[in-house]
Amino acid sequence: MGGATEGLSDGNVLLNGSIQGTNGSLEEKVDEIRRLFGKSDGDPLRIVAVGAGAWGSVFAAMLQDAYGGYRDKVHIRIWRRAGRSVDRATAEHLFEVINSREDVLRRLIRRCAYLKYVEGRLGDRILLADEILKDGFCLNMIDTPLCPLKVVTNLQEAVWDADIVINGLPSTETREVFQEISRYWKERITPPVVISLAKGIEAELEPEPRIVTPTQMINRATGIPMENILYLGGPNIASEIYNKEYANARICGAEKWRKPLARFLRQPHFIVWDNGDLVTHEVMGGLKNVYAIGAGMVGALTNESATSKSVYFAHCTSEMIFITHLLAEEPERLAGPLLADTYVTLLKGRNAWYGQKLAKGEINLDMGDSIKGKGMIQGVSAVKAFYELLSQARLNILHPSEKKQIAPVELCPILQKLYKILIVREMASEGILQALRDETMNDPRERIEIAQSHAIYRPSLLTN
Repeated sequence: MGGATEGLSDGNVLLNGSIQGTNGSLEEKVDEIRRLFGKSDGDPLRIVAVGAGAWGSVFAAMLQDAYGGYRDKVHIRIWRRAGRSVDRATAEHLFEVINSREDVLRRLIRRCAYLKYVEGRLGDRILLADEILKDGFCLNMIDTPLCPLKVVTNLQEAVWDADIVINGLPSTETREVFQEISRYWKERITPPVVISLAKGIEAELEPEPRIVTPTQMINRATGIPMENILYLGGPNIASEIYNKEYANARICGAEKWRKPLARFLRQPHFIVWDNGDLVTHEVMGGLKNVYAIGAGMVGALTNESATSKSVYFAHCTSEMIFITHLLAEEPERLAGPLLADTYVTLLKGRNAWYGQKLAKGEINLDMGDSIKGKGMIQGVSAVKAFYELLSQARLNILHPSEKKQIAPVELCPILQKLYKILIVREMASEGILQALRDETMNDPRERIEIAQSHAIYRPSLLTN
């Protein structure tokens, strides 16, 4: 059965001008993935997104846009916690967004939902985040209306029979929520497939220093085998992807799932490649957030000087290259994806935004790393994790010119400054400039040469 999604007008052209794949090709993709899960007629494939931040909501909305018409073959829904209220200022802005978009305005009037936004603007009604999500509004991305979504606020109801679970939670919340989810999966005969979108890491220092990623947290919390857990990431800005800006991503994990899922998730404007190196790509997704915060600070402190930002970029990329050589046996394979993801994050990501606002004094560290209208700033916890990990004496390397053993973090001055600014608060934001203007600093080229010419690879850092 092929169904037309709301907004389809003439042939395969959507109202916003984008091209929709033919019903046949979409249905073929649904049927292929259903066969892989052993689905019989009358038993829909159940896809659940857990977490309703910007990227999680957009990901669920893209699937709903593409496959929501095949209601007898696939069910798509999203879970978010109940009770989060929308303050009046946000409600007023939301009302302005609604009235600026004729298609959204007509849709809400047709669904008899417009009046509650009028009342929310006037302060006569408190809107809830889960309530507006059902109408297609993500609290972290008010300016980008999505399609209406099936929202569930009871976690057990959302996940107990799910075939595919999309982890849209921040890395800092992943372990806790999936520990709760594991209680609801105790009676399952076959494990679900989990696709994690989270970009963040934790450091585990005992018994050996190592990185723990969200997919590993999910594995530990639920017992789902790693072959059923995948990571999807890339140089993506959620709102732009939903507005059909061309983008690409990689889904990483076991071949059995990643190749068919890459085909299932691929759309004309969102190209999905696949790769078998799950954990390393996942770690790189967390690493670029660290340096994006610093980029925002440098931009704000130098009046957006292109020269200063280019100096910062040279230093931060050399540190990232150095760190990839510690983590990966063939780090050159990561260079393209890491730089692309870093570039887009520096341009428009929330971590760069956070660094900029912090340096300007428009926000402060006491506000925490979950910021209204933006969600979780995952680079903050990643700064702490990478600094603590690379400070361990057990990871010491030989400094070639000084002929002594040093902790890897000593070759990462930007990371050191970010740790002092964000974590231990020994330094103001202006301290980031010291990492660029110290005349005793080594040429960033030397850091890259150390990484490339010496055996610094530490396989234990990413051991499962």
